[in-house]
Amino acid sequence: MSKDRAGDRKNSRAVASARVLGPGDGEIMGAPDVVRDRFMVSGVEAGGGFALVEHLMPPRALAAPLHLHTREDEYSYVLEGRVGALLGDEEVFGEVGDLIFKPRQQWHTFWNAGDVPARILEIISPGGFEQAFREMHAFGDTPDPAVIAEIANRYGVAVDFEATEPILQRHGLVF
Repeated sequence: MSKDRAGDRKNSRAVASARVLGPGDGEIMGAPDVVRDRFMVSGVEAGGGFALVEHLMPPRALAAPLHLHTREDEYSYVLEGRVGALLGDEEVFGEVGDLIFKPRQQWHTFWNAGDVPARILEIISPGGFEQAFREMHAFGDTPDPAVIAEIANRYGVAVDFEATEPILQRHGLVF
């Protein structure tokens, strides 16, 4: 193997290393009575290909306002509870073991559709947008909508708070 190829392999190991992430491991941001995020694999650790975040949602909580990604797709795998999602004009509900696909360029939002806590694994591809969650958490558990919109905009995400209100009303959700 050439010296250059060996060096490349060494550098790729510096980005990510083999590990086991236990159920209590990873950084968790957010208070128990709001949607919390557990950061499991960052886009940097995955070489930019994806990020993995666990969303922990209290009953009847909206996870995000109606929004549209221009750069990434999201895949939500339901671990616990029942999760509702608006994908374009279609409302869907995922149960344990279901995967909800939210492609880029499609307006969407999601929420805990039940009366017990819900958990999903969120795969974001490519990675990087998970950093927006960190930034929003830095503003506390109820950041101002203008702050959310500004952070989202920097990550190529449009947000529609006005269109979010009917979703909250229709499903008895809190945000």
